This record gives sequence, C-alpha cells and structure tokens, in this order.
Amino acid sequence: MSKIAPCLWFDGEAEEAANFYVSLLPDSRIDRVQKNVIDSPAGKTGTVLVVDFTLAGQRFMALNGGMRFEYTHAISFEVDCADQAEVDRLWDALSDGGSVEQCGWLKDRYGISWQIVPTVLGEMLSDPDPARAQRAMQAMLQMIKLDIAGLKSAYDGVSAA
Repeated sequence: MSKIAPCLWFDGEAEEAANFYVSLLPDSRIDRVQKNVIDSPAGKTGTVLVVDFTLAGQRFMALNGGMRFEYTHAISFEVDCADQAEVDRLWDALSDGGSVEQCGWLKDRYGISWQIVPTVLGEMLSDPDPARAQRAMQAMLQMIKLDIAGLKSAYDGVSAA
C-alpha cells in the first residue's frame, strides 16, 4: 500500500464522490467509511467524515471538511487510457455535470481536474522524429476531448478531409 495518499476535500459529498470514482475504473473500491464521532464543523455525529478508497490501485482519502474549497489545475489526475473507447467512457462520465476544456482536460461535477489521455499520445510526443511529434502536439492543442484517430492522422502527416 502506498505511504502517501491524496486527500480530496468535500462539503458533504465525500462518500458520493468516492462511490462515483470507484465505479469508473478497475482495481477500485471503498476501503473504509469513518463517521463523525462528535458534532464538528465537518458535520453532525454519525455523518460521514472520511472515506478511504482505492482508485485504479492508488489510495485516496475523501474528507468532508465542512466548507467548500475550490480546486485548481495546479493539482489534477491524469488517467492513462488504452484506447478511444476508454477515453470516451471516462470523458463522458467525468464531464457529466462538470466542464470540459482543451487538451483532454475537464473538471468533474465536484470541481476536480482530470486529464483523460490516450497512452499513444505519450508515444507520439516522444518520437525521435521531431516533425511527427510536433504534428501530434499541434493536433492535441486544437482538441477538447482527445481523439486518437485525429492525433494519429496528424502524427502521420495525413491532412483531415
């Protein structure tokens, strides 16, 4: 088990958010739900205080901190996707109720930033042929949700019809 775990701060939605996240990725589960043992700024006795969960093998903690703080892009979660079907599924689920941005970035309904990135993009951007890598980068910069076929066409120097 990892020694370090990101802690996500919520205003009463920690359990809801954790359940949503673990429903999206394999090797994910709720590990523990800790209730408030006294009334506190985080909630009344018996309400959820902390949810420890594992997301794609990475340990996380969701905390109902008692007030909302806004997340920024300074911290985001990148999801490495094997294919377009996985990109599409995660993009649709995580952006539902949130907002989409350029280059595969989105904010989910809880305001957390995600990068939904196909594995092949990293391979393209590290190609020893700088022209191919540059074409892939240029294509990515024009996209909202990343499209593997469009990236591949640009990478290969095939113009869009």
